[in-house]
Amino acid sequence: MKISIFGTGYVGLVTGACLADVGHDVICADVNQAKIDGLKQGIIPIYEPGLESVVKTNVSQGNLRFTTSAEEAVQHAEVIYIAVGTPPDEDGSADLQYVMAVGKTIGQLMQSYKVVVNKSTVPVGTADKVTAVIQQVLTERDFAAEFDVVSNPEFLKEGAAVADFMRPDRIVIGTSSKFAEDIMREVYAPFNRNHEKIIVMDVRSSELTKYAANCMLATKISFMNEMANIAERVGADIENVRKGIGSDPRIGYHFIYAGCGYGGSCFPKDVQALAQTARQFGYTPEILDAVEAVNYRQKHKLFEMICKHYGVWDKAEKGETKDILKGKIFALWGLAFKPNTDDMREAPSRVLMEQLWDAGAKVQAYDPEAMEETQRIYGSRSDLFLCGTKESAIKNSDALVICTEWKTFKAIDHSIISSNLLENVIFDGRNLYDVRAMKKSNIKYYSIGQSIQ
Repeated sequence: MKISIFGTGYVGLVTGACLADVGHDVICADVNQAKIDGLKQGIIPIYEPGLESVVKTNVSQGNLRFTTSAEEAVQHAEVIYIAVGTPPDEDGSADLQYVMAVGKTIGQLMQSYKVVVNKSTVPVGTADKVTAVIQQVLTERDFAAEFDVVSNPEFLKEGAAVADFMRPDRIVIGTSSKFAEDIMREVYAPFNRNHEKIIVMDVRSSELTKYAANCMLATKISFMNEMANIAERVGADIENVRKGIGSDPRIGYHFIYAGCGYGGSCFPKDVQALAQTARQFGYTPEILDAVEAVNYRQKHKLFEMICKHYGVWDKAEKGETKDILKGKIFALWGLAFKPNTDDMREAPSRVLMEQLWDAGAKVQAYDPEAMEETQRIYGSRSDLFLCGTKESAIKNSDALVICTEWKTFKAIDHSIISSNLLENVIFDGRNLYDVRAMKKSNIKYYSIGQSIQ
């Protein structure tokens, strides 16, 4: 089928590449000329395992093309995906200006029937708004053309997006049009051969499904962080608690790891956006508000642990952070908000680094993929050193702090830690190591929800 994708971010580029990989004829469009030029040259703007090879293969085979021409994209396709950004507005609601702009463009350029697919994460009611704007433009053009707006939310995990698209758990399609449903079934037929994965529902339920899924996962994370904070106070070990409750199939082991908070482009903004939608409809979303509040507090947990270790927490609590850690150098392992991505949006590492800098400390950081992104965000500064290896990051540092659970950090050489750190102390925001092994190696080990030695 002939398909066009507006937007070449995580969702748009992965969607376009994967649809092309099963034989569809795909054009990806974006207003960013530099990004499109780079993609044409095989330069992938994001780090996502497996994506580069899929893009390059399908470009070489002619299944995938890139353009800045909206007219080319609209005229090419019967199915047009909207996969542009929906950043949080000032009140936390999703900003739909880019989605609506694409809708207006489609209305201005379409000459025949189109299925317009909302792939971006959008609030309930957005399909109606896109329908209205397209129809308004067609009326202004005095041009009659039929179209359907379909909700087709993405369920892609950064770091596993290609695999998630190729082998989906479910494919949600929101539409009341049987004709549009049949077209969408044809689009996704290559991904639906093993067993039925397509779930068809009304548009508004489909839009809410995406938010509900992300908010449920975020809730599990914040709940475990709440339990971890309780465990610390009552003398329990959250890792034992995790195993105890995870064995219950009604709960399961996924997303019940305590840590220093969630980040990324989805969970933070989606929790806020759904909460704001609820308020717009006169409902107070108490659980969603609590999820966000717990996560905000958890992102400050590592700094609290550091300040308590050095005996300056009383000053930090009073807001007297200036120079309380002056002269200290902290090795930081992990900058991305999660492994297998270079994405630092809402990353806990950013909260910690900025707190350490305000307190007069310096940071020596290493991340397998997010170094360039860190440089882009913070530029050159005298209190940030980006190191080429995890070993060079800890050299002559006062302590090690872990923010991201990359695989390369999971096996630790205790002798290297002891010989490079000025003090044998680790602040672990991801609970990577065994408390007893750390104690045996005479390493002072602070983790989330476990007894401090």
